[in-house]
Amino acid sequence: MKKYLPVIALTFAFAVGGAEAAEVRTKTIEGFGGVIAEKYSDSKEWWAAEELPNEDAPNVLIFLLDDVGFAQVGSFGGLIETPNIDKLADNGLRFNNFHTTALCSPSRASLMAGRNPHSIGLGSHALTAMGFPGYNAIMPESAKSVANYLGEEGYVNYALGKWDHTPLYEVSQVGPFDRWPSGEGFHHAYTFMAADVHQFVPVMWNDHTPEEYRTSEHLDKDLADRAINWITGHKSIKKDLPFMMLWASGSMHSPHHAPDSHINKYKGKFDMGWDKAREIILQQQIEKGVVPAGTKLTERIEQIPAWDSLPAQERKLYARQMEVFAAQMEWVDLQIGRVVNELERIGELENTLIFVTADNGASGEGGLAGTFNETYVLNGLQTPLEANLGHLDDWGKANTYPHYHAGWAMAGNTPFKYFKQSEHRGGQQDHLVVHWPDGIKAKGEVRSQYHHISDIAPTIMQAAGITVPDEYHGVKQQPMDGVSMMYAFDDATAPNRKERQYYEMFGNRAIWVDGWKAVSLHANRMPWDVNVVLPFDEDKWELYHVAEDFSESNNLAESNPAKLDELVAIFEEEAWKYNVYPLHDDMIQRIGAQQDRLFGDQKEFIYYAPGAVRIAEKSSAPVKNRAHTIETQLDLDGSEQGVIVAVGGMTGGYSMFIKDNRLYYDYNFLDGVHYILKSPPLPKGKTDMMFSFTRTKPFGGEGELYINGEKVDEIEMPEMHISTYSLAETFDVGVDTGTQVSNEYAGVFKFNGTLDRVIFTISDENVVPPRALPAVYY
Repeated sequence: MKKYLPVIALTFAFAVGGAEAAEVRTKTIEGFGGVIAEKYSDSKEWWAAEELPNEDAPNVLIFLLDDVGFAQVGSFGGLIETPNIDKLADNGLRFNNFHTTALCSPSRASLMAGRNPHSIGLGSHALTAMGFPGYNAIMPESAKSVANYLGEEGYVNYALGKWDHTPLYEVSQVGPFDRWPSGEGFHHAYTFMAADVHQFVPVMWNDHTPEEYRTSEHLDKDLADRAINWITGHKSIKKDLPFMMLWASGSMHSPHHAPDSHINKYKGKFDMGWDKAREIILQQQIEKGVVPAGTKLTERIEQIPAWDSLPAQERKLYARQMEVFAAQMEWVDLQIGRVVNELERIGELENTLIFVTADNGASGEGGLAGTFNETYVLNGLQTPLEANLGHLDDWGKANTYPHYHAGWAMAGNTPFKYFKQSEHRGGQQDHLVVHWPDGIKAKGEVRSQYHHISDIAPTIMQAAGITVPDEYHGVKQQPMDGVSMMYAFDDATAPNRKERQYYEMFGNRAIWVDGWKAVSLHANRMPWDVNVVLPFDEDKWELYHVAEDFSESNNLAESNPAKLDELVAIFEEEAWKYNVYPLHDDMIQRIGAQQDRLFGDQKEFIYYAPGAVRIAEKSSAPVKNRAHTIETQLDLDGSEQGVIVAVGGMTGGYSMFIKDNRLYYDYNFLDGVHYILKSPPLPKGKTDMMFSFTRTKPFGGEGELYINGEKVDEIEMPEMHISTYSLAETFDVGVDTGTQVSNEYAGVFKFNGTLDRVIFTISDENVVPPRALPAVYY
């Protein structure tokens, strides 16, 4: 469809020889679907024709939830109230055979690119990237996203919420931005560039600019507000111009934070426990038609205790953990409803293609007690029950960073077994709701065709009437691996168009071929056991005829070894085709090695105020398990106070600051353990201040504080973080953005004096790898 629109002209007049007429060079700005044209003319107004999308091209809206299991949405049999998602399902379709990669980063990258994760460098989380093509976290220019392609055809694209497949060493004000939303075709973005976020003190980016410190009622509400503003503004200005929006809430990933208005809504509703909950959910799933009649409930895995075997105190704690999770889930559903209602109000709902899904199954990473602070598991530790009980009354509040017991994740993945990270269905099967009144005649029906998250992008492309270009900005594009789902929209009996789908995550492997599935749980590792390292050839493969055994409850490996061998051989074909090899399973080592690979043998790191802020932890000086110093020189008059440098937040980190005319260094470990050093009153005039750490054992040592070369305090630091302080918090000079590292101050505690620079010096190269740790760390 052609439309004639005015094109803004940039006009430059150059006088030649004084008396000669001015020659005017006019350069048009490229419009949507148009071409760059240059024209030398007089200064007359110039109009150009632009190619816009087909007038029937739909808007596209993807509601992407985080760590939501197949059975946690009401319309899929869940026990949590999700009326807004359910309304979309009642007026659209529910796909009950939809699969993801089993982890966030790979699923999100695959969703946008329409390709298998290993073929685009995201075989695992961006935090665990390695120097192999399938795991380098660098999406190739030959695999641009669906948003890039839509943008070329006239769509305006918006990204909100979680964006965590950008390598953290690229998350800063200097980029590079190739793997940010802007590099993947989004014209506007309001995101947190991390695996999770504190919902009440969010660390956000407005496009490439860090947002100032602020608190929130709850980030999901902010994301809905921003979506509503963008959509209504867009349609007020250019109603016929379609948009694509990725609305990626951080809920239900840890931290499970619920606003005061919702936090007690589910009090007492999960006292029945996870065993009974699974039975109720399966019955409801069968009644709703999202699982076949006769589906068997998989056995509770041996690591999860029977609910009735638990002491009353533990049952009370774990029920509360699920109550808070449910409150947050209902809250995010409310925000989805707000956005959908606005589309309906302005007449855009009918022609908006809406997807509601998640990035993986429910997460068991909270372990066998849950946790009030997720950093425990990120450092290979389990949270002591007593520490969790100390936070029973404030679970889900701003002073906690909680995750529920793995037993509730098991219930959230009913009728399957296992969790996020596993390639059994509990880790990689998710709900999918598709709503598009103008494009789907069926209402409230279930679709059982086999699909994968890489199929969403081809579906969008077909709905928009476009194809993957041969080249994008001069780079040849690789075909999409996914297949469009549109063939199934109005044909419940249409045969699968997908023939096979491989999976791999941290050594867990699977292959689906024509209703059969082979799957292996590497080292029998649970998601809370992040340090397990075992040979891959010792893994056992299981075999399921999932076309008849929906829940993967009947392992046929022994009775049908020929079929298993056939599938494993196909996995090998797919694995070599899509860069799955080599396999590597030491997650803690992979996370911890990020900074070492980034900086090599660099010893000195200089950070200048006031611009050295909001630098990702993994891009900051690599001090973990290394002897180091932190030093600055200030010209003091006695009135100075504030943060000199801080890394991390309430979940862990360190901060060097001045308060009450004394220098402090505060290392925040776990469960409220703080190693604090404090100087005597500071002198006036030019003063050198230094913290020095000497490593005396793996991830432990002695801290010392110096003023003008004189030691003024020292402390033993016997236990320290192995891999990370936080997933969301950053490195900052002169302020402490996000949540606070130290309890000695509140807010950003901005330094009020003149701060020039902070110098880190690393003096010890002998980093002890995690596998050499004492047994207590395993």
